[in-house]
Amino acid sequence: MARWQQSRFALFKLIGMSSRRNFLAAATAVTAASAQTSGARPLNVIYLHSHDSGRYLQPYGHSVVTPNIQKLAREGVLFRRAFSAAPTCSPSRAALLTGQCPHRNGMLGLAHRGFSMTDYRRHILYTLRDAGYTSVLAGLQHIAAKRETIGYDELLQPRSQRAADVAPIAAGFLNRRPSKPFFLDVGFFETHREYPKPGAEDDPRYTQPPAPIPDTPGGRLDFASYRASARLLDRGVGTVLDALERNGLAENTLVISTTDHGIAFPRMKCNLTDAGFGVSLIMRGPTGFRGGKVVDTMVSQLDLFPTICELTGAKPPAWLEGRSLVPVVRDNSPELHDEIFAEVNYHASYEPQRAVRTQRYKYIRRYDDRTAPVLPNCDDGPSKSVWLEAGWRKQTVAREQLYDLIFDPNEQNSLAADPKAESILSDMRGRLDRWMKRTDDPLLKGPVPAPAGAKINPVDQTSPQEPIVDARN
Repeated sequence: MARWQQSRFALFKLIGMSSRRNFLAAATAVTAASAQTSGARPLNVIYLHSHDSGRYLQPYGHSVVTPNIQKLAREGVLFRRAFSAAPTCSPSRAALLTGQCPHRNGMLGLAHRGFSMTDYRRHILYTLRDAGYTSVLAGLQHIAAKRETIGYDELLQPRSQRAADVAPIAAGFLNRRPSKPFFLDVGFFETHREYPKPGAEDDPRYTQPPAPIPDTPGGRLDFASYRASARLLDRGVGTVLDALERNGLAENTLVISTTDHGIAFPRMKCNLTDAGFGVSLIMRGPTGFRGGKVVDTMVSQLDLFPTICELTGAKPPAWLEGRSLVPVVRDNSPELHDEIFAEVNYHASYEPQRAVRTQRYKYIRRYDDRTAPVLPNCDDGPSKSVWLEAGWRKQTVAREQLYDLIFDPNEQNSLAADPKAESILSDMRGRLDRWMKRTDDPLLKGPVPAPAGAKINPVDQTSPQEPIVDARN
């Protein structure tokens, strides 16, 4: 049976069901498959991703000037409540690209420190390859020690992973005006530390640090430097988007702009707060992803793989954990998930944690006996220095934390010990327990083992730049 016939048969089966959502999903699949077989131009996919940006970009209302990303948001769809599956670099990226949470895809720590995915054939490039796509990597990937391991059809060769070098290389690929549908992965080092020195347009004297960073000279300088890095990121994004337009590819290309996790400041990156695993997500393309829409639905980066499958006509693999965003965008569905989950295993140091987030509440659970902060899991910088000088090392971290995200959006006042919140705490515990069992979480059996040869910082160190040791010791 031809592909378009198979898609139409699936549609006819679903028409008999009462679910309007199923009907719309099937109709989209038919449209996508027909585009692949009828001679119409198939949908290209560009995955633009930054490093450590959270939602601290202009389209989210922050004083971070990123006009090209702002333009993308005005032309596409901006998701206000998007979350990664982990607030750490390699696990977050691997989850997005496999559609599986980190403890299922195997990426439990940092790729450059000896961690890896269990099966790289679960990367979305293989699903798209089966649908006729070519895959191209430009710049940073951070899911494998060697990028050749992943399996891209073409590896572009920028001089560095900085936006100034990556973006022209990616634009050069687009200048070829490829005739075959492509998945172009464009990864930028920005806005990872070390940040550039801020210029006059990012004067620290007139900069407000983000919560929870105190308004001090060090905090102002730190965020001004972040802003300077975001400007470089934005220029790179602009170079790629300009190349799309110039080569007549914009109308049939889905652009996905996102990041891995929160910014590299205390209580953000590598934390299970919203500031830790909350991310920017902007999508622009045909089939409804246009018009400057703003979506408040709570979504996960795990939803991107099934979304791409639906829009391209690629067959979604059985292991996917997310749900397509198409009904949210096209049908204005108010909600997609009752709950989403995130995790930390290894970053610079081992710090096992799990979290569940609902529309109203956040529950975080730690899985070791340590009650002091794991300082190597916060990147060095002026803001960290401010906290250290004020006695951060002596602070205590509760094993369980429960936050009301309406009255306490910055997650400062845990309700875990409040008798009035006992029923809510019990519900959130149950949600997390059921997810861990359903996904066969290794923490249920004790400490998560690291692979042979993996390197970490001892938890009692202060900086990730201190000497590392074998994770199995």
